[in-house]
Amino acid sequence: MPGVVRAPSAAATLRPMVAPTSAAAPAAMPAPPTKGSPRSLSGLRPFLAPYAGRIALALAFLVLAAMATLVFPIALRSLIDGGLIAADPGQRMLALQEHFAGLFGVAIALGIFSAFRYYMVSWLGERVTADLRNAVYAHVLNQSPEFFESTQTGEVLSRLTTDTTLVQTVVGSSLSIGLRNAVMGLGAMAMLVWTNPRVMLQVMGVLVLVVLPSVWFGRRVRRLSRASQDRVADSSAIAAEVLNAIPVVQSYTAEAREAARFDASTEDAFVTAVRRTRARAVLIAFIIIATSAALLWGLYLGTQAVMRGDITAGHLGQTVIYVIILAGATAVLGEVYGDLLRAAGATERLMELLDSRSPVFSPENPVPVSAVAGGSAIHFEAITFHYPSRPAQAALGDFTLDVRPGETVALVGPSGAGKSTVFQLLLRFYDPDARHALRTGSGTITLDGVPTRDMALHTLRERIGIVPQEAVIFSASAMENIRYGKPGASDDEVRAAAEAAFAHGFISALPESYDTFLGERGVRLSGGQKQRIAIARAMLKNPPLLLLDEATSALDAESERMVQAALESAMAGRTTLVIAHRLATVQKADRIVVLDHGRIVEQGTHDSLVALGGMYAQLAALQFNL
Repeated sequence: MPGVVRAPSAAATLRPMVAPTSAAAPAAMPAPPTKGSPRSLSGLRPFLAPYAGRIALALAFLVLAAMATLVFPIALRSLIDGGLIAADPGQRMLALQEHFAGLFGVAIALGIFSAFRYYMVSWLGERVTADLRNAVYAHVLNQSPEFFESTQTGEVLSRLTTDTTLVQTVVGSSLSIGLRNAVMGLGAMAMLVWTNPRVMLQVMGVLVLVVLPSVWFGRRVRRLSRASQDRVADSSAIAAEVLNAIPVVQSYTAEAREAARFDASTEDAFVTAVRRTRARAVLIAFIIIATSAALLWGLYLGTQAVMRGDITAGHLGQTVIYVIILAGATAVLGEVYGDLLRAAGATERLMELLDSRSPVFSPENPVPVSAVAGGSAIHFEAITFHYPSRPAQAALGDFTLDVRPGETVALVGPSGAGKSTVFQLLLRFYDPDARHALRTGSGTITLDGVPTRDMALHTLRERIGIVPQEAVIFSASAMENIRYGKPGASDDEVRAAAEAAFAHGFISALPESYDTFLGERGVRLSGGQKQRIAIARAMLKNPPLLLLDEATSALDAESERMVQAALESAMAGRTTLVIAHRLATVQKADRIVVLDHGRIVEQGTHDSLVALGGMYAQLAALQFNL
């Protein structure tokens, strides 16, 4: 609605839940609602709370529209008894005009109130759904890599799309329809009790027979709704995984196999959906037949009363319409209940995401860290670490390492030695094993004398630049991909970083130069070009600590020579950790640290390690034919 100030987003109201700031144990939570029941929708309360004013307006218009509907039978009774039965033709014509004008007035009121109700409720559905998507997405972005070891990206995307759409249907439509029919049904019931209690007593007995089986059917629909949504998420997860690896799939001619796997998953989802639909169809048929029986029984009793002279024809018409309203409201409520059950399952899945807790988070009172010139000092003190998915195998064991400001240290060793784990811990994607640290009194990582656990995550990661082994290119222009390292950088700063990374030449040759769209995951670039853009991104960030994870692995000999020169320039004046399997790229490092099975087995310069005749000398002999 124009001119209305937007309330704070529900994502903001959930901030304490989404991103915990201290290691304190969470407060005791109330017992969760029964799995899959409509009570699960209570998880949406924080998202609805900021819009209490609009909800109140929507409810007001809803009640007014329902009241206008309930007034209609009274006006119709007056029309029949007062306008059609009058003896004088002139009086009858005047009475008819007055009564039809009254009916038209009721119709106008009903139309206006219904339009406002529809707008307000639809706005709420769109707004709450947007806030819910934003909150879930922001929360997932804050999860540590441990979360993604057990959760597939496709499943998260399914919850962000399919599940939030179901929630939108309920908040923006079904819930309003259900409340309106509940008000109308209660109103019709009250009018029937007031005007014809005997008929109402018998109709109520029939309605009780409708409600009890409906509850039983509803439980089955609820279980099948959750299962159906889970199967759809499985299909989305398969599709996301395969589409992200399409070159590998095609190179192994696995298109048919993957299509068959997806087909089996979608067929499973279809079978589950059909079972849900069958159960809901039975529920709908039962409700319609039973409510129609109630309507016809009430109509039969009413006609008998008119024939006996107990009530007027207008009274009968009023009673019939109220019974129709009551029966229709009951039928619609059965439909809405099915929608609520589906939305309850979707809400459960979304709340499961929001309730997940990252084991890595910023401290409540982070230690301020001042800017450092000349590079950062790093200290690893007796670090032991197991990946959550591999608890029996230590990735690092009693790992101790000091890196001086401005020093370039290379980490080498066989695959699985723990080199990348050092980077992961330094960036606090994971934390060292807490139990080992408590037992030994060690297990601390410090950056410039401050334990990384005591630093805000944003502050820590702002001080670190990384060039990964597999360069990540976003679906944006070359300019925006480089600027990702420093969002506020000017175009000139971006170009300077590209020149330093020897990327300016090939970027300038692109059809639209720096404004060229690079495609999803940079499909329009070669592997070496992607790597140079990643290097330019890190150089633009200009951090005191630089992490190079096989930064030249995807480059040809000429590009490697150029980029190596650029990296040597970038490493000047900052601390650098380098992971490399190609030992030619680390010979000039100030120190080479050799890892094996998560432990340091050797360290020194290239020449001293070759002379030592240990593991490094063996690796060097293989690569340099020494």
